[in-house]
Amino acid sequence: MISKKIIAYLDKSKIKYDLVKHKKVFTAFDLSQTLKEKMHKIAKTLLVKTDKKYVLVVLPAHYRLDMVKVKKFLKVKKAELAPEQVMKKVFKVVPGAMTPFGSLHKVEVILDKALIKAKDVLISAGSFTESMRLKAKDLQKLENATMADLGKIVEKKIKKVLKKKK
Repeated sequence: MISKKIIAYLDKSKIKYDLVKHKKVFTAFDLSQTLKEKMHKIAKTLLVKTDKKYVLVVLPAHYRLDMVKVKKFLKVKKAELAPEQVMKKVFKVVPGAMTPFGSLHKVEVILDKALIKAKDVLISAGSFTESMRLKAKDLQKLENATMADLGKIVEKKIKKVLKKKK
């Protein structure tokens, strides 16, 4: 179930979105498979802990976050994925259900530049059975997100995994 707070936030900001119901999924890859949606149109949101603060990094599902790029971009010494306990205790979010709405958590949002190439993206709505489709540019404007090149494609590895499963 999507939080009423998220719906109110988007409606108040006059952001157009579609709710997309689907079977229970826990990863962006599973969402891609379930909805038969290309990986570059699915955004995954990662909570990153640096030596100074927390930030949300949003990148295409087929990208892996490059921590060296994150450290350089944010000018920090340490950057790592935040532990699940932090998501639960500090952000009151179930691990795996982080939304890209940093303003609701008072944290900065950084969008990987590759996301803007896909006009519409599917994002986590804080639920394992519902997602939201909206324009990537609307998300960028809404969150006043910084654009950066922080990821690298891992699609080739995913294709190999899929071939092995067959």
